[in-house]
Amino acid sequence: MGRELRIAVIGAGPAGIYTADTLMKSGTPCSIDLFDRLPAPFGLVRDGVAPDHPRIKGIVGALHGVLSRPGVRLFGNVAYGRDLSLSDVRMLYDAVVVATGCERDRDLDIPGIDLPGSHGAADFVKWFDGHPDVPRDWSLGARHVGVIGAGNVALDVARVLAKQAEDMLVTEIPDNVHRGLAANRATDVHVFARRGLAQARFTPTELRELDRRSTRCPAPCPTPRAGSSTSTTSTSPASTPAAGSSADPSG
Repeated sequence: MGRELRIAVIGAGPAGIYTADTLMKSGTPCSIDLFDRLPAPFGLVRDGVAPDHPRIKGIVGALHGVLSRPGVRLFGNVAYGRDLSLSDVRMLYDAVVVATGCERDRDLDIPGIDLPGSHGAADFVKWFDGHPDVPRDWSLGARHVGVIGAGNVALDVARVLAKQAEDMLVTEIPDNVHRGLAANRATDVHVFARRGLAQARFTPTELRELDRRSTRCPAPCPTPRAGSSTSTTSTSPASTPAAGSSADPSG
């Protein structure tokens, strides 16, 4: 083909930007336009990674480098299906790549999933990352929280709920999220998985970070006396409010 190919990529998250990177390195002359519904790019790296994971968020530098290349353009605030249709892009481009990802939780077909206090992990993660699609305020009034799932997202949710709000000040956490976490009343966070530890989908790093957290203790923590034992009372899943629960099917 003698002319330069024009390619449209719908979605400017990691998948969309890496697609652009691969196409630019392919040796085929092309120009690439990325479209995203939000005004800013980077998708899950910006809105799906916990604020206390700066190492993972550091990938933004590499993604920004792709967007800075000649021949690559970004158009934000453009919603596919509203501002731009498939017929539009087919008429203007030689190829179209859809890289929008998953925008909401998969509903679990279990009794009580729609009760007050039951939330999908996607909405909760969007809240503590400051995503514009979710309300700025999130009630964290439950003392006992159940997280369903044993993937990285589930452990992110558990860790954020268990951390002291002040520990998050060194991150890029929004002010409204810090206020919400400062009012968090959770004293027990229970993680439930359908399979054993060997089948859990979280990474060892996620598990280690749970052990490094600052413990939340609203009241003075009793100091065990010599010869005494400390016990932890765990509520059953049926009586545990599911505020901030994860609908992560991997666990």
